[in-house]
Amino acid sequence: MAGTSHRLSFERPIYELEARLEKLEAKPQQTPEVRNEIRRLRRELIELKKKIYGHLKPWQTVEVARHPDRPMTTDYLELVFDEFIELHGDKCFGDDRAIRTGWAKLDTYRVMVVGHQKGRTLQERSTCNYGFAHPEGYRKAIGKMRLAAKFHMPVICLIDTGGAHPGIGAEERGQAQVIANSMFEMSRLPTPIICVVIGEGGSGGALGIGVGDRVSMLEHAYYSVISPEGCAGILWKSHTFKEQAAEALKMTSKDLLKLGVVDDVIREPLGGAHRDHHRMASKLKLHLRNYLRELVGRPIDQLLQERYEKFRRMGVFLESAGPEQQAPAEQPQQPEAEKAAQPVAVDL
Repeated sequence: MAGTSHRLSFERPIYELEARLEKLEAKPQQTPEVRNEIRRLRRELIELKKKIYGHLKPWQTVEVARHPDRPMTTDYLELVFDEFIELHGDKCFGDDRAIRTGWAKLDTYRVMVVGHQKGRTLQERSTCNYGFAHPEGYRKAIGKMRLAAKFHMPVICLIDTGGAHPGIGAEERGQAQVIANSMFEMSRLPTPIICVVIGEGGSGGALGIGVGDRVSMLEHAYYSVISPEGCAGILWKSHTFKEQAAEALKMTSKDLLKLGVVDDVIREPLGGAHRDHHRMASKLKLHLRNYLRELVGRPIDQLLQERYEKFRRMGVFLESAGPEQQAPAEQPQQPEAEKAAQPVAVDL
């Protein structure tokens, strides 16, 4: 359960009901009336969580995705994988702790795990730069992915960042070029790649390790080209419009699944992943195991072609004339060659 210091405002009714339930359960002697009341409150608590978390607004989803108690990459490394051996450095500048890489074992599969790490304590967050990776982090990631491809091992990417580091030093070391190169390399990497957004999926920082054969996200994660605050600052010139921006960005799992940006949504435990790390890890492990079983052994040429087509399909839409622009009913027939030449779709 989330700590009392990290309570979200919309969760207040849940915590109030949990406090009442805890008080009754702490009584040394419980009468039949008290036991009945406890059962009633437990049922009421479950229904309340379903009601609140089943109708989260986009900004509330962002708050859940950023919850300090939400499981991070290192938590999943401990709960989902075995025999993790961390690999360091980009062989160029240094070792960025905002991105962790290493060999691991998931059941019978040997895999390479790449994931963002924000840190939980103040010291860890400072060391990990709050999950905002520098160019050396992405160089490290793609270098280790190439190593995995060399040994015919799948790659699993866990995405959880508000974005790539925007500092002067990162820009001087080629942040944009490194992210673009990482995306290019992942698009043609000859081994299966599974990407999962476990918390925040912000901007190019997420895309830098987000090109894969299967891209999924947790139910209360978000995935967006920009943060709500950044969008509000650009469009409304004020961060106070962050809720409107979150609504407009269509960044939640429901929206992105409908738009075809993600392939699957992993359901979280009732009340969010921050309330039950072990159950969330079990769900993620089952999801990864199923995708590994599906992708491992597939011919590489087929894998790369399907990966290419998957991302080419994104952003396709149809154009049609509005009622006021439609031609009169009686129009001369156009030659078949002209009809075929007219574009009906745009591929961004």
